[in-house]
Amino acid sequence: MDLVRKPPVAGLAVLLVIAVMLAPPARFEAADHGDAPFVAHDSGADLNDVYFFRDPNDNSRLILIMTVHGFIVPGEASNFGIFDPAMRYRFELENTGDARPDGAIDVRFSTRVSVGGVPQAQIATINLPNGRTFTAPSTNSSNTADVAPTPVLTTDPQSNVIFFAGLTDDPFFFDIPAFGRFNASIRAGQPNPGVFSRGRDTFAGYNTMAIALSMPMALIRGNANQIGVIIESQRRTPQFHNSRTGEVAGVGRWISIDRMGNPAVNVVLIPFNQKNGHNAGTPVDDANRLFWPGILDTLANFYRTDATSIAIFEDLLVRRGDYLRLDVTVPNTGTNSEAAFPNGRRLTDDVVDILNFLINNRQPLPDNANGNEVPLRSAFPFLAPSHQPRVPGTTDDHTRN
Repeated sequence: MDLVRKPPVAGLAVLLVIAVMLAPPARFEAADHGDAPFVAHDSGADLNDVYFFRDPNDNSRLILIMTVHGFIVPGEASNFGIFDPAMRYRFELENTGDARPDGAIDVRFSTRVSVGGVPQAQIATINLPNGRTFTAPSTNSSNTADVAPTPVLTTDPQSNVIFFAGLTDDPFFFDIPAFGRFNASIRAGQPNPGVFSRGRDTFAGYNTMAIALSMPMALIRGNANQIGVIIESQRRTPQFHNSRTGEVAGVGRWISIDRMGNPAVNVVLIPFNQKNGHNAGTPVDDANRLFWPGILDTLANFYRTDATSIAIFEDLLVRRGDYLRLDVTVPNTGTNSEAAFPNGRRLTDDVVDILNFLINNRQPLPDNANGNEVPLRSAFPFLAPSHQPRVPGTTDDHTRN
């Protein structure tokens, strides 16, 4: 089904853009890894991050990336580097300026099998919003090779969509223990930003599963200049366990296990007892202010965030739902600050520093984890290669705790 095309609606709050421009040079990323109790027990459904940007090599194309199942150590690449075949991974799209989705890209994977004892690549089935469906092999993960497998890219000749799926380095960078210690200092009544001085990337050295698409802008653009996206992991209910094959299959409707639009909403702003409910919610629920009281309580009563920054968060997360929105008229040259979050999200955007900047009443509060620990690729799928087991004799401090 083609996306509905309607007149444009007002863009993201100007204050957000100003806040980003006033912040010191940095990158913005806050993640969703293990954000709620339910998904902490369902790794295959546990979404990490969503990235949405114009291809810096060809601004007529848009890049969508979803990462899921984080903290995979290189030695377990063959065991954990697998997409859940009972899961539907969804990019839900909005291009009319309200909270209701206008289309979706769905990705499902075949069960992983072996031939001659060697595990084979899973086959993805991709459903596009215009009704087109095609299949593509994933990139097979390995924990025996010293060098990461070359990405397998598939171009659908009809839609001109390029697809990648497989194990990659986790591009998110953030010091989780420092943030936890900072929150503890607030609870103790003595906020201590000095805890961020350790500057360690908790995600360094770990892999994640990634799904990436490069597509012509016209495929998902409506009449407005902005396109919104959320990612969802969904299972059918009920599900049944086949006692003979050990496989799990579902029937009936799809239900969301996890969702993510703007970074760190569930992790940082949603109260603990509401985290599962937020993941099961929708952008329409956001616009109906279902979760706003909890977010407001976190900002106003815990972080003591002022009214100006609270209004920015309200514009971003509530008025039109929690979508990551991209203005497709803004060039992405790689150095253009207007192409950074909250205008979409690039792999190099330091969302943690921007989030801290807003929470801290627009005063800099950097976490000193300022970029990915390994170089990103310069072309699609842009993600860095997966970490592989170290060769004998290697000594390093790659995994940062």
